[in-house]
Amino acid sequence: MISWFGLNYKIMVKMIESIQPSLRQLIKFKLKPVPWRQHWHKHANILLMPLVLILFISTWYLIIWVGDYPKFILPSPIDVTSEFHKTIMNGTLWRHAQVTLSEIFTGLFFGVMIATIIGYILAKNSSLERIIAPYIVASQAIPTVAIAPLLIIWFGSGKMSKVLICMLIVFFPALVNTIVGIRSVDKDLYDLMHSLKSSWWQTFTMLEIPSALPVLFGGLKVSVTLSVIGAVVGEFVGADAGLGFLINQARGLFNTPLVFVAIFSLVGIALILYGLVIMMERWLLRWKAYS
Repeated sequence: MISWFGLNYKIMVKMIESIQPSLRQLIKFKLKPVPWRQHWHKHANILLMPLVLILFISTWYLIIWVGDYPKFILPSPIDVTSEFHKTIMNGTLWRHAQVTLSEIFTGLFFGVMIATIIGYILAKNSSLERIIAPYIVASQAIPTVAIAPLLIIWFGSGKMSKVLICMLIVFFPALVNTIVGIRSVDKDLYDLMHSLKSSWWQTFTMLEIPSALPVLFGGLKVSVTLSVIGAVVGEFVGADAGLGFLINQARGLFNTPLVFVAIFSLVGIALILYGLVIMMERWLLRWKAYS
């Protein structure tokens, strides 16, 4: 009886072994992506963006047609395009845009740099974080619009006050993401670096920065868009140039197409800056594809 069961067992094993390659091929065939579906997904995202834009413009025209709004209330896309061409040709748009860009880049650079340094110090010192964190959080409860007039009074209506507003608005997301990024580093990797007798600089450049970069870029993406808002808020309160100043000026003259031109220019700046951050992220984190 035992030998009979043993024989049957061997036969079953042989049958399963002979069936396994066929099963693997069947599973592989079932899981193999369909070529046309791959092709569709690849081009769907490319087609979706212009379709959304067409839908937006069509809705815009529909609202004007239904409401019969005059040009100074809601201009048509053609009116905005005409005004955009006019401001490009006479240099008005670029003159104000370069002022805003200068404020954005300066405020973003110094705001993120200071936030990263302070965030690193707080991430390495929990006691210091418990003391300082409540004050940092409390400062975020104060609206930027409320602080902007004070900064204009203290530092004037020049570039300095706008840069400070940008720094304040980008500081918090960069700080929080730095703390989270540094504290997310694997403790075992710290032990490994310590066992290799690595210096602080080696640990910082070879372990902490590469490990924290994905989180740091998350904060930078938020900071980039907020920096545009910070510059415009400052220009709204007090300025003699910039896209925020241009919006205020156009609003006072009831030049609504120019208001739209300035708004769309700010949107374009934010999208370009966000895209540059994504490109930088993909380039610096290309090693993750092989990890």
